[in-house]
Parts: sequence; C-alpha cells; structure tokens
Amino acid sequence: MSLTELPFGSWPTSITSEFVVAAAVRLSEVRVDGTDIYWSEGRPEEGGRTQIVRRGADGTVTDLLPDGMDARTAVHEYGGAAWWVRDGVLWFANWADQRLYRLGPGGAPVPLTPAPAEPRGDRYGDGELAPDGTTVVAVRESHPAGGRGAIDVRNEIVRLSADRASQPEILMSGPDFVVAPRVSPDGGSLAVVSWDHPSMPWDDTVLRVRDLAGGADTVVAGGPGESVLEPRWQADGSLLFLSDRNGWWNLYRWTPGGAVTPVIELDAEIGMPAWQLGSARYTVLGDGSIVFARWRDGYDGLGVRRTDGSVADLDLPFSAIAAIERAGADAVVVVAATPTAESGVYRIGFGGGTPQVEVLRPPRELGLDDASVSVPEPISFPSVDGAGAPRTAHALFYPPASRRYGGTAGELPPLLVMIHGGPTSLAVPAFSPHTQYWTSRGFAVVDVNYGGSTGYGRAYRELLTGAWGVVDVADCLAAARWLGEQGRVDPRRLAIRGGSAGGYTTLAALARADTAFAAGADHFGVADLEALAAETHKFESRYLDGLIGEYPARRDIYRERSPIHHVDRLRKPLIVLQGSEDAVVPPNQSEMIVEALRTRQIPVAYLVFDGEQHGFRRAENIRRALDAELSFYGQVFEFALPSAEGIEPVTVENLA
Repeated sequence: MSLTELPFGSWPTSITSEFVVAAAVRLSEVRVDGTDIYWSEGRPEEGGRTQIVRRGADGTVTDLLPDGMDARTAVHEYGGAAWWVRDGVLWFANWADQRLYRLGPGGAPVPLTPAPAEPRGDRYGDGELAPDGTTVVAVRESHPAGGRGAIDVRNEIVRLSADRASQPEILMSGPDFVVAPRVSPDGGSLAVVSWDHPSMPWDDTVLRVRDLAGGADTVVAGGPGESVLEPRWQADGSLLFLSDRNGWWNLYRWTPGGAVTPVIELDAEIGMPAWQLGSARYTVLGDGSIVFARWRDGYDGLGVRRTDGSVADLDLPFSAIAAIERAGADAVVVVAATPTAESGVYRIGFGGGTPQVEVLRPPRELGLDDASVSVPEPISFPSVDGAGAPRTAHALFYPPASRRYGGTAGELPPLLVMIHGGPTSLAVPAFSPHTQYWTSRGFAVVDVNYGGSTGYGRAYRELLTGAWGVVDVADCLAAARWLGEQGRVDPRRLAIRGGSAGGYTTLAALARADTAFAAGADHFGVADLEALAAETHKFESRYLDGLIGEYPARRDIYRERSPIHHVDRLRKPLIVLQGSEDAVVPPNQSEMIVEALRTRQIPVAYLVFDGEQHGFRRAENIRRALDAELSFYGQVFEFALPSAEGIEPVTVENLA
C-alpha cells in the first residue's frame, strides 16, 4: 500500500487527545492466595480510586471493596503495598483516613487501627501477616497534629492484631525510614530495610534482622555505597535480597550464622528504585528455580535461574514488568506490558518446559493497526559527564509511524525530546497513548535515559550526583544532535518537553547558550530549586543534597541552576502550561518566565488551567494541554493541523 505524502507533524490520526484521556485502568500489584489471583486497579472513572479485584479458579472476577473504600496508602507520599491477602481475607489501608482495615469473606471492612488525631495522621503500608496468622506487621508513618512538617514525621515498624482493633506495638524505630518488614517462617525474626537522611533508598540502605525475643540485631548487608532491597524469607530460614554491591541490583542469599552468597549475578538490574513500597521483582518456584525481572539495554524482561545455577532469558513479549508472584509450584503471575499493549495480568506456567502464557486480565483493546504504533528502539550515543569527560548515554527512540501517511519528499521529521521524571527513574518501553499521540502524527520522539537514570547500573545512576541540571541537560542535547547527525530527524526542528522535574530540565536546556533546541514545552516545570528544597515532604526532603548539594550551604549552586534566576538566557519559542493552584511551582514562577520572553519579543504561549495543581487531572485540561502544544509546534515549525480534529489554535505571541 502506497503512503499518502503529508508534511511530518500534520498527519491525521485516530490517536487524538480524546483517545489519550479515555479512562485506562492502571494495573499495578498482584497477589496469589491458593487458587485465587488478586490485583489492584486504579480506576479514573471512579475518581482514581484503587479497587482490589479477585479472580477465582473458575475465572469469576469480583470487585472486593465497597463504595467509598480506596486501597491506597500515603506512606512516603508515593504509597505502594497498601493491601495483602491470606485465606480469603483482605487487609488494606484506606485512602480517606489511612487506617488499616480487615475485610473477611462476605463481610464489611472493619478498622484495625485507631482513628488518628490528625486527618490521615497515621499512615500504614507494606504489611504482611505473621506466619501464625494472629498479627500483622507493617510500616507506620506518623504525622503528629501541630507538627513542624517533615522534621516531625516518624517512620516505624509496628505489630497489631490481625482480626480486631488494637493499639499498634512498635517493633522498630530510630532510622529516618524503615520498610519491607518481613517475619521469618518460624516467627522469631524480623527482617527490615532502613536508611537515614540525606540518603535515598537507591543510595545507601541497611538490611538487618531483629530477634523478636529480645536479642541483638544482625546487620546482613548494606551501608555506605550499597543499596539493599526486597528481602524475602525462604522455607529453610535463609533470606534472599537484592543488592547493588557489584554495581547492579542482583540477587543474594544470607543464611543465619553464615555469609552472604550470590544467587544471580549479571550486568542487568533486577531491582528498581524504591519510589513506592512493596516491589516484587523475583519469586521462587516449588523446585527452587527463581523467576525474575531484569532491565537490560533499555528494556525490561523476564529470566529464570534453574536449580543447577544456570540463568537464561525467557522468550516472552513483555517489555515492562510491574510485579511477579508465585502461583502454585510451577507458575507465576505477572503484571506486564509490551511496546504495543498496555498492562495486563498474565499467568506463566513452567510445567511443560516452554513457558505457557495465559491472559487473566487483558489490556484494553485499542483498535489500532500495528503499523500505526511506533515501537521504541534502544539507542546509545556519545555525551559528556559533569566534568566534560566523554561517555555514553542512552535513550529510547520512537520513529514516526502510520499505515497511511509518510513525509514529503526530502523531508525529515521533527524531533520531540521527552524527559522522564524522578529524576532517578527511567524511560519505560511500554505502550503509551501520550507518546503515540505524537509519533502517529509524524513526530519522532526520543525518551532520554540521561545519566542518573535507572537500568544501567549504579555507576550510571550516580552520574547525576551533584550534577542535576548539568548531566541530564547534556544528554538531552546530545541525543537530539546525534539523531540529527544520523539523518533520522530534522536538526532544524528539535523540540524538548517535560513536566515538573522534566520541566526543570527543559528550561535548563533551553537556557544553554549552545542549545540545539528550536522550541520547548514547559509543563509546570520546577523553576526555583530553593523553593523545592524548602517545601518538599519528608521522603524527598534531602533528595537535592545528593542531586545538587547540601542546602543552604550550597545556595550558590541552587541559584545558579535555577531557571527563575536566568530568564534572560531563554531565547527560543516556548509554551508554558500551568495550574492555577500549583503549590510546588506557583504560577508567579511561570509568569516571570513568560514575561521575560514577552519583553524580549520571543515567541511564547501561556495557558493557565483553573483549579489544577501540580499535574493536570481533569480530562478536558489534559486534552487542551496536548492539543495546544501541538498547535504551538505547528505554528513554530510551519505545518498544518488535521482539520477533522477541530483543534483550537493556541495564541503564540511575538511569532512573525
């Protein structure tokens, strides 16, 4: 089939802004209880609440939470691990009051924890049932009434009755953060991961085992320069855990009274940054084989370690794994996505040798032609570190994709550089309507895994130490220039976009005197690093110490790298999208940037969304922001918009 030639950026597409905001259920965690499979669904059409769904052995699917209940925790603000199950009983943290509840078969939720003095003052998560089934052990984060913010927040491990209301007993306190409380099979020991400010959990953590009978703690692993995650007791009393002691988050085993020994060592990341509680990146089958997820070269995937010690990748289509749980002796259940499909829940059986995949909860049927979906290509390209030394950086490149349209003769596509958040996170090669909105119109997209990203080992992650606003900017510029040099994109039409932390990188890149970008989109980007350092919640309250420097001792660096103090350096067309009630990036910061561009007659578009905060949540505003950004690029790069979509043009001031 011959393609109709149209300028890149102007192609008609079914992936409209309306398609992007259509309610997509967010699948995340999964649990197995006998023959029943449970998973969580974040449902936009229900106000974003998280419902727990059970699939019985006969395939019957049942929603468990009654109206008004929402299984989410606010521990660390990012939550995770808000629910767990055993013998048909569900325990969960409820979003509205953050209390723990017990929901038995056929019953109503019963609160187990006291009502807090402060609304959502005591928050619970990352729990599990003790082996004897009588108690629950969990993380509690306390925000005292009248407290002074992050400085007074306490994180502790507590124990409470599993079936009736009780006053939680503190098992461990003292460290700034404690997570992953796991009780040994004999009920006598407690494994806990902890860390202290100014570290983040991907910097330095400690795994210790506490004797619950009153004995001394045993430090198993961790300390300066080592991040330990995801401890799991085994039936023989040994403890598996992830550590990056060899430069990658790999799997190790500790035996009480013995040494730590490696179980899986490979140049790939089994672990992930602990932004949320309760990661589940590996599980042990009945015969002792271990099924695990691992990031390598920009893609996630599944592998297996056999009982003879051999390790092999599994030939499966998944490119992003959210969770793995054992399901019987020879199977696992995963929440996973592919480059062409959103997340689903799958059972993978290993009983017959070749893995057998069963769909338990399918992803949305999107009705898209495969030829119109852009599949990401991992790329590596030359860049520099914070001192200017040469090195290699990484990204995912999405070429334009359409079954019906191609560019005009001799034309190369414009490039949109996307920047993931965190900044200690990564670009995920799973189907995203937001990305396909651009590629299906004729844009090329590069999602940059700049230095500091996850998935490439500890040394790569540490490239951002003291260098946020330097290394990330260098890598975004390097990716754009390299793709232009390779003849894959138009070097005259390079644009950069990002929100929040990504918006900060966007502004910093546009403020560079040598910027290669012809335009940019700032979605509520951080413009004032000092304000961010002063107002952040406990979990991230010292994050910038590592990314920039200790505050206020290095206030000079904070000011030097804050775009708000260098608006005179912005010389390229910019669209700014801002929420009127944003407390993280107040509107006045965006207004200062916009006014500076207006004064110097530089093309600028500015949209303020009433009632929105730090991130747009209303469907109509998400749609308008996307379409306005497309209109902006159309005017700056001189291509027409598809008339059938009826996109309202955005006003770009000072555009000749």
